[in-house]
Amino acid sequence: MTATEAGTGAGAGADAGDGARWAPGDHILWRYRGNADGDRVHICRPVTVVQDTAELLAVWMASGTECVRPVLADGTQVHAEPLATRYTRPRTTVRSRWFGSGVLKLARPGDPWSVWLFWDRGWVFRNWYVNLEEPRTRWSGGVDSQDHFLDISVHPDHSWEWLDEDEFAQAQHVGLMDAATARRVREAGLAAVETILAWASPFRDGWEHWRPDPRWSAPALPDDWDRTPARTPS
Repeated sequence: MTATEAGTGAGAGADAGDGARWAPGDHILWRYRGNADGDRVHICRPVTVVQDTAELLAVWMASGTECVRPVLADGTQVHAEPLATRYTRPRTTVRSRWFGSGVLKLARPGDPWSVWLFWDRGWVFRNWYVNLEEPRTRWSGGVDSQDHFLDISVHPDHSWEWLDEDEFAQAQHVGLMDAATARRVREAGLAAVETILAWASPFRDGWEHWRPDPRWSAPALPDDWDRTPARTPS
């Protein structure tokens, strides 16, 4: 199914465990576990399912969606903290609204990355963003992963660049990522680059022309957003 064929039905909280699929319009959670405490969810984003097939999960995070994100224990924004202490100072989580335009997230089962699409005001396409991460694990309420610090920006002219290499190096320096994992992440990034250079799916599939169903409302953030579910393979 292509971007233009994705459905626009409305659903809520479908159970996609045990191999089931979510329907377009269903609300699920896209979550990340912390790198220092790998079982604790520290990022949670309610999203609307655009497409869920054996080949691709596509979800939409609307502007203004209430999410959970990490901050330092004293309230300092993570990226406002100097890199030297960014990953060693105590943290907590806060609820906040997603600012700016919405984000379309695309993930192929088993890929150690997801591809995000960003637009500026007026649906002017800005870029693709390759987020290197653990392959997502599905559960009845959504998908869980763990961020791997290193990212790639892909521009409309198909050029690309590495992002956050300083954070990737610092994560290794402070022990959040061992050498073997770092090698695996870099290899995953190089594989993503090969996909970009070949202009393979999902880049070639026209998702930059996709638009959300205007009837969709932003999903609510549930009180038990950090619950520990039984997981099923993605």
